[in-house]
Amino acid sequence: MKFDFKNKNALVCGSTRGIGYAIAIQFAKLGANVTMMARNSELLSRVIKDLDISLGQKHEILVADFSKPQQVKEIISQKINQHQIYHILVNNSGGPSAGLAIEAKEEEFLTAFNSHLLSSHYLVQALIDGMKQVHFGRIINIISTSVKTPLKNLGVSNTVRGAMANYSKTIANELAAFGITVNNILPGATETDRLKQIIENKAAKQNHSNEEVSNEMLAEIPAARFGKPEELAFAVAFLSSEYASYITGVNIPVDGGRTACL
Repeated sequence: MKFDFKNKNALVCGSTRGIGYAIAIQFAKLGANVTMMARNSELLSRVIKDLDISLGQKHEILVADFSKPQQVKEIISQKINQHQIYHILVNNSGGPSAGLAIEAKEEEFLTAFNSHLLSSHYLVQALIDGMKQVHFGRIINIISTSVKTPLKNLGVSNTVRGAMANYSKTIANELAAFGITVNNILPGATETDRLKQIIENKAAKQNHSNEEVSNEMLAEIPAARFGKPEELAFAVAFLSSEYASYITGVNIPVDGGRTACL
């Protein structure tokens, strides 16, 4: 198989670091025109220079805060009104803070819901007309393995990730006839700032060293290592390709075998 995304336009959210950044890098390498979307304009302007342009790709940035869905809606609407068609949408946003669900405050749930589900929904709504027009669309949501097995001390995250997964399955069924697929990538423990934060928080609460907590987590992973952001990007590239046209409405863990269920 040869992946060729030349003349394809990809919108990658949360793309200034970690998994989102790796996905943007991969799409650009494969020839896509990439729009990087995040809230930090200075960082976006810096990292966009890392994207490959050897095949004549044209990349750009969109600045929006995903905790403010109305802002996301306005920014993407302005772009679509310029007759921009996106063939690929990658919904990706930083996870909620750790903590027990039973102790979570109302605003924590609302912020998580806005950042993940509602902002993603506005992006989907804005892009699907263009995808229908060309009878090709790939919507990929970066969620979490908590969709299959809730993770300890990530109560708000577990809750909103589950909502996002069911939303994705619903719209996958609604959009399949138009050549649009909707799938979820479920990252396991991946070498990102988010993982570093989780390890540090656990270490502080348990009065353990970061190394001890890290080793405890590694012991749960059959592959005996943490994932790399680019490994998530490879999975996203496949699901975004023409080869994955009959795959829709599924959750795909990329976790080194850590998830206990099938």
